[in-house]
Amino acid sequence: MPRPLRIAIGGVHIESSTFSPHLSGAGDFEVTRGEALLARYDWLSAPWAREVEWLPLVHARALPGGAVDPAAYDAWRTEIVDGLAAAGPVDGMLLDIHGAMSVVGRDDAEGDLITAVRSAIGPQPFVSAAMDLHGNVSPTLFHGCDLLTCYRTAPHVDVWETRERAARNLVQALREERRPHKALVHVPILLPGEMTSTRVDPARELYARIPEIESRPGVIDAAIWIGFAWADEPRCRGAVVVTGTDAAATEKAARELGEHFWAAREDFAFVAPTGSMDECLDRALAAADDPARRPFFISDSGDNPGAGGADDVTYALERTLARPPIRDGRVRAVYASLVDPEAVEQVAALPPGSPVRVRAGGRIDSRDPGPLLLEGVLEAVADDPDGGRCVSVRVGGLSVFLTSRRMQYRELASYARLGVDVAEVDLVVVKIGYLEPELFEAAGDWLLALTPGGVDQDLPRLPYQRLARPVFPLDRDFAADLTVLTG
Repeated sequence: MPRPLRIAIGGVHIESSTFSPHLSGAGDFEVTRGEALLARYDWLSAPWAREVEWLPLVHARALPGGAVDPAAYDAWRTEIVDGLAAAGPVDGMLLDIHGAMSVVGRDDAEGDLITAVRSAIGPQPFVSAAMDLHGNVSPTLFHGCDLLTCYRTAPHVDVWETRERAARNLVQALREERRPHKALVHVPILLPGEMTSTRVDPARELYARIPEIESRPGVIDAAIWIGFAWADEPRCRGAVVVTGTDAAATEKAARELGEHFWAAREDFAFVAPTGSMDECLDRALAAADDPARRPFFISDSGDNPGAGGADDVTYALERTLARPPIRDGRVRAVYASLVDPEAVEQVAALPPGSPVRVRAGGRIDSRDPGPLLLEGVLEAVADDPDGGRCVSVRVGGLSVFLTSRRMQYRELASYARLGVDVAEVDLVVVKIGYLEPELFEAAGDWLLALTPGGVDQDLPRLPYQRLARPVFPLDRDFAADLTVLTG
């Protein structure tokens, strides 16, 4: 029987918009250690994993937000490094990260983290990184890892499958005692996730190429990163990484995927029809009498907390409340949501049905119109595992959800906690980008509103200063450098 491998597990998982005023602090993260960390991975009982001594370090995960407080990041990085030192010699490490973390004062947070890991374990152990396809692969991260893979679906329905693949490939490489060849191609494309859903082409076709490439002799894994559009950092761009046992096959596959990615650049389009918030409201209200199109969803995409938005920009809510059919109750609507713990605290102790007058929103991201006065009735109070204490304030025909913690209303159960069955309403305005699976299935129709916020989908409106240029679509008339970097 082969000796048990010793593999550490840890990481920091968040995507961060540098255009959002939100600061992601320690309190925004769910932190797991020890047996609780290992319990996250149900594949540890698989035959290939049972003869491994898995060494849990620390894992910190947060809803996307603004850049991370450097003190919080430094504490977790130190804990990972100290944990590796205390663990003694390891054969490898599973780095469970997102890939688009920004830390105040640093250009390449994941590059900094892998550098710290290598300082603790040295060059010999293998490191395998499991990432989100909206992450970034800097040269530092690429050279510091032996294997890198990412999700293959957006919306992400293969999150745990990806982590298992990263771990399984690591164990196999260690058992074979053969360090993989790897090849990186940076693709100078920067696109929002809402233009790159794998539900539709060209992303669907692009990711569909991966199984065939992985089946080739000498190839272990192929991965495509869309990159993260809402961080103003030089590393932000598309990437392809292929790992394998044969250098030539690995490089050929990376070059091929990179060329296909670049060739498809003009074909990427938003996954739903788009418009300004007022244009989207016009179309939604025109459909209010058509049962087949209810509930009609509008994505308040510029302040999507699932991509890093502050979750309290009030622009879309103001425009919604300005519509007479919603104000007078002829149209039944929901607005999900605004984070405002102060507003929640002011009204949560009142009995449902109580009249309320409370200012909400605009405390983190104060862009126009800032805090809004809500005058209505307290409709419901509930505790949500993501949003904490939450309330629904009814203003005319509109239920406005206020939360104590930033959250994304992506699951129907979260609406139900506040007494709303979306099938029974005409309109749902939700701070989200592409609709997550449950909402997508529930929607009678859907529009993507190009609203202002820290994750504005209209990228030219963002004040980029530090991106590596040229990059599509901010620049168009240039020849792409698709050089293959090997390691």
